[in-house]
Amino acid sequence: MLLNCLAKQIRALQSTFTAACRMSSVATENAEFTEVEEPPMVYGGYTNLRQAWVSNLDTIKENPSTIIDLHPQVFGSRPRIDIIHENIVWQRKYRYVSYANTKVTAEVNMSSKKPWPQKGQGRARHGTRRSPLFKGGSVIHGPRSHTTHFYMLPFYKRVYGLTSTLSVKLIQDDLHIVNNLDLPSDDPSYINDLVDSRLWGPSVLFIDDTDTMPRNISLALNQIKHMNLMPVYGLNVYSMLKHETLVLTVAAVKKIQERLLYQLHRPDVHQATKKFMLNMQN
Repeated sequence: MLLNCLAKQIRALQSTFTAACRMSSVATENAEFTEVEEPPMVYGGYTNLRQAWVSNLDTIKENPSTIIDLHPQVFGSRPRIDIIHENIVWQRKYRYVSYANTKVTAEVNMSSKKPWPQKGQGRARHGTRRSPLFKGGSVIHGPRSHTTHFYMLPFYKRVYGLTSTLSVKLIQDDLHIVNNLDLPSDDPSYINDLVDSRLWGPSVLFIDDTDTMPRNISLALNQIKHMNLMPVYGLNVYSMLKHETLVLTVAAVKKIQERLLYQLHRPDVHQATKKFMLNMQN
């Protein structure tokens, strides 16, 4: 019985192999006459390439001229809402200093005289009314003034916070790229009309690769409190979320990609991820 079953399986394998060979030969013949579709372009082996239009600011009407390629590890990463939240909490706390202050026993402005005799009255023993047991006395383990809430967020959480926020802005169509920040006029009404015509959010953050901004846009935004200028080295998660629309120049995009890609793949990662110390340089 066992030998008969094995013989049947061997004959079935031979027929299957022969049929497969015939099918492969037919497929190769048909392949000569049909075009093979190329797979979609994968950038760096991670995900598809991101692209965006490059517009202008010298006219109120938007005139997109070219398309710029955006690195998917910077502008197409998977958004981590938890990391973005950690960055916001960190940025709000590292600049906060608590000035709450309570007095210890020696600082209470009250007589140090013994309130009543040690014995004979049936009361508990006390040596001074400055004790925290009395109303108006000192406070045990209370807050002392000038308490900082500073702490350092881990290195890669800061980097992933930037990539996640940039990716979210691009997905939500709140990230726009322009050639430069040159305006034909320093009138604030021009930039207001431009923002309204392009359906940008009420609050706009303009970012360039240098901290020397053009004259016209500097004078125009000086009178608009909900629009701001920022150099690329000051880019942070809190400012990007505070403003609804993010406008980057082409030079700023290249600088951001260069810096973030270096930080994501830096060779001295052990140096960057070690415990933070004051006067530490990245």
